[in-house]
Amino acid sequence: MSQPRIICSIYRSKKKDEMYLYVDKTKALSLVPEALMSMFGQAEHRMDMLLTADKHLARADAAAILADIDEKGYYLQMPPVR
Repeated sequence: MSQPRIICSIYRSKKKDEMYLYVDKTKALSLVPEALMSMFGQAEHRMDMLLTADKHLARADAAAILADIDEKGYYLQMPPVR
């Protein structure tokens, strides 16, 4: 069985530093709830990448991102606790 993979678009919040939304590129931000977008603020597209469960990311678990995108349509990466 092949591992799950998607082309993922990553958006940065212009309202909150170090907050990012990961979404399926084909759906973009269409599945993100309005309330979340209001809190997130203007979304700035940062990059697209092929995301697989074994991909190493600095502050997020790729398998968790894939699961959230599959279940909710997006993954929200919160700023680190300082």
